[in-house]
Amino acid sequence: MVDYFVGIIKDAQDQEIILDVGMIGVSLQVPQSRSFEKGVQIKVYSYVHWNAENGPSLFGFSLPLDRSIFKVIISCSGIGPKIALAILADLGSQNFLHAVSAGDDQILSKVNGIGKKKAEQIIVQLKHKVANLIESGTVDVSEMKDVSHFHDVSLALQSLNYSRTEIGRAMEYVRKNIKTDNVTFDVLLRQALSYLSKQM
Repeated sequence: MVDYFVGIIKDAQDQEIILDVGMIGVSLQVPQSRSFEKGVQIKVYSYVHWNAENGPSLFGFSLPLDRSIFKVIISCSGIGPKIALAILADLGSQNFLHAVSAGDDQILSKVNGIGKKKAEQIIVQLKHKVANLIESGTVDVSEMKDVSHFHDVSLALQSLNYSRTEIGRAMEYVRKNIKTDNVTFDVLLRQALSYLSKQM
């Protein structure tokens, strides 16, 4: 299996990127294409998922942790790659781990495609695996961000009639660019709104 690709981003839209690897253009499904900048050479960690009906699909992640969490999520019965990508796009790896370890089904149920029943199922089936990841040192618990603030900001943006795509991009920006140690809801919301205003 190919562990990773190193190439130049030729295109990035929706949840797909095209990576130029030598003379080959590799198409990978990703949680957030906005995380990848066109024309930049990067390393993308890959995962091949096999579906009995559709055959193989290739997924890409900017971090090994994201790939590991993706594999953990799809190990839950009834949860496929589409929902796994939505979880990573909406929450990110650290916040997903925190939500599962804390048994917070409210946060998980807000992800597109996941209702309360499915959120409870994910927690029950994956809590042990998440605990093992944390105990093994694979995940730094101290870096887990304040999930509740991110959830509240997402809801606030929904109330302001921003689209799911716009909210996803804003939350991705905030997660990557704002230090969240003891950060307040107001600060996160202002930064998200500032980002969105510049995209218009």
